[in-house]
Amino acid sequence: MKEFILNNGIKIPAVGVGVFRVEDANIAYQTVKTALSVGYRHIDTAMIYGNEEAVGKAIKDSGIPRQEIFLTTKLWNDDQRSGKVQEAIDASLKRLGTDYIDLYLVHWPVKESYVSIWKKMEEVYKSGKAKAIGVSNYNTHHLDDLLKEAEIVPAVNQIECYPYLTQESVVKYCKEKGIHPQAWGPLGAGQSDVLSNPVVVEIAKKHGKSPAQVVLRWNVERGVIVIPKSVHEARLIENLSIDNFKLTDEEAKQINALNKNLRLGADPETFNF
Repeated sequence: MKEFILNNGIKIPAVGVGVFRVEDANIAYQTVKTALSVGYRHIDTAMIYGNEEAVGKAIKDSGIPRQEIFLTTKLWNDDQRSGKVQEAIDASLKRLGTDYIDLYLVHWPVKESYVSIWKKMEEVYKSGKAKAIGVSNYNTHHLDDLLKEAEIVPAVNQIECYPYLTQESVVKYCKEKGIHPQAWGPLGAGQSDVLSNPVVVEIAKKHGKSPAQVVLRWNVERGVIVIPKSVHEARLIENLSIDNFKLTDEEAKQINALNKNLRLGADPETFNF
């Protein structure tokens, strides 16, 4: 499985599995357990998803050594506002049943605290409770503000990113600053017709691959980590199987040209939670 190397030397698998909106603990548990059994080694959750305990139990029950699994969770906005970062990560560690997180992310750029909170994230990193720290849903101006104050450059910026929202400027900015871009909703978050788009379908036919595999491959070839979500074993296997083909430059351009700046999730500039 392809890996990327973060700015502090840590390796991260290019494809992970996300459990956003998997609120049923049994389904979350089974999803992670199945994902690990078919070869995933990168799991992405968050406090606000309400499934950290199920994720932790699945990791434990998988029999796979903890150090072989890359685990991400996130600092929620209320904890960011209150400044209770140590308390928040301690609670996540307890729910996950582990003594460290591989990647701890600030979930959203809360207006009044998205810069100041970074000092506390740096303390978490120095404590060893997180092997890497980063942000999520930050636009370039948020990152600009943060980097003016930061001692440690974020390892990752996790953003909504799929062919109708290519985020070209954010991806380019992150790469220039040594921040690794990561895509949530890389297949259109179940709310888009991107997988039936004729351009994507035609490219998939040429390669003997599914439209989902083509879209994931496109992002990975751009240097973007992807965390597609699925609770179905066949789909989990499909999403992971993207290492054995390459898109041509022309095909990548065709997919880039599908951009409509179409957000399916909240806008980092206007979110109100």
